[in-house]
Amino acid sequence: MPDALSIIVVEADRERAFMIVDGLREAGNFDIQVISEAAGLARRVQARDPDVVLIDIENPSRDMLEELALATGPKERPVAMFVDRSEDGLSAAAVEAGVSAYVVDGLQPARLKPVLDAAIARFRMFQRMRIELAEAKRALEERKVIDRAKGMIMKARGIGEDEAYALLRKTAMGQNKRLADVAQALVTAAGLLS
Repeated sequence: MPDALSIIVVEADRERAFMIVDGLREAGNFDIQVISEAAGLARRVQARDPDVVLIDIENPSRDMLEELALATGPKERPVAMFVDRSEDGLSAAAVEAGVSAYVVDGLQPARLKPVLDAAIARFRMFQRMRIELAEAKRALEERKVIDRAKGMIMKARGIGEDEAYALLRKTAMGQNKRLADVAQALVTAAGLLS
């Protein structure tokens, strides 16, 4: 991982882009690239693969937020958006599109670094929550497969739940595989035979 945080600044106004870049350079060691047009944002962000996206726009549209959702979807990254004004519901739409910090009428060079820090911290918090949620869903799905495999063993062998679980576990240990993988293989095989 490079030492300097790479940031893409999306700013159509040349003077404001200079102001943002100067503000970021005063705040720290950043690898900064500027995109002057929001059109094709997803493609450009994906091509440059930055650590953070900073967008300054007068008034974001829902189309731009959809484009932003595409840009942040494949490889999620923190996005900080500064807007001059915002319509009702756009801040919620921005968060749904993956914006980590949505600041209305607040672009000042001295605020760039704290807002970026907050966007990165919030992004990491949501990323941890997404990972934990995905792990919980996977564990639940595995539990269902294990229960299904236990039921099949109980029915086939005429044994109790504890015995069926012990047999599954012993098989998994004997094959040096995860219990869920052995259970899935049993369920899959049974599906092929029925």
